[in-house]
Amino acid sequence: MSVQSPAATSTGVQTLLTTARFELMPFDSFDDEIEHLPDGATIAITTSPQLGIERTVDRSEQAAEQGYDVVPHIAARYVEGRAHLESIAERLTAAGITDIFVPGGDREEPAGEFESAFDLLSALDDTEYAFDEVGITGYPEGHAFIDEETLADAMDKKAPYATYIVTQLCYDPDTVLRWIETVRERGVDLPVEIGIPGVMNYAKLIKISQKVGVGDSIRFLQKTTGIVDFVRQAISSRGKYEPDDLIDGLAPYVDDPEYNIRGVHIYTFNQTPDTESWRHGRLD
Repeated sequence: MSVQSPAATSTGVQTLLTTARFELMPFDSFDDEIEHLPDGATIAITTSPQLGIERTVDRSEQAAEQGYDVVPHIAARYVEGRAHLESIAERLTAAGITDIFVPGGDREEPAGEFESAFDLLSALDDTEYAFDEVGITGYPEGHAFIDEETLADAMDKKAPYATYIVTQLCYDPDTVLRWIETVRERGVDLPVEIGIPGVMNYAKLIKISQKVGVGDSIRFLQKTTGIVDFVRQAISSRGKYEPDDLIDGLAPYVDDPEYNIRGVHIYTFNQTPDTESWRHGRLD
């Protein structure tokens, strides 16, 4: 990684924060959360283990009707079969949605025949439905239950069906950049949406991070914050994480064609007011 100029950093920050996409969960708070986002913002809507994929499609139709650029998560293991997949694709197409994100999904047993994102992507390719943009998952810190070789093979199989990658949550910009370099060395040149956390209480952030398997990021926070300050922030109801260091570390590489960073994907965890306040503060 080369040393970049302060001007490149400033320009990169502006680019990342003006083009950011926001991830929301389709819970009851959805209607309130979406009101805090900019008109016409790009909103990714997750598949909830509790609510199922139908709620994702319902919320996607709703948000599209409100004028947002919507990216539903079509988690493979929640789709019951080809007929169900075609029904989902038909509804999304009718709503004017042109971008989908296809993860495997964290459901222990698949609802139907799709064990993986690749299974669903290849099945979708055989239907009459096509989307302009298709995102797949990347794991800068690896996966808790899948080894690196298997992850690499899976990405290589999915890449021909995809137009971009969205990375899992990570707090260390150097880890993300090194991972992109590794992906490029393997010949995958898809643009990358880098997944970053929004603003939230430290205790909640730690709990979420442990749940999604990014323990190395927790250790990174401890190292960069200082263990005493980290513990103090973690136990304080007022202690909030803000992704300034992450944005500043990524910003110089925004225009670097080797990295091909398309933007940031903000995991808001339905905490949009604080995240938007921080984002506007940085842009100002």
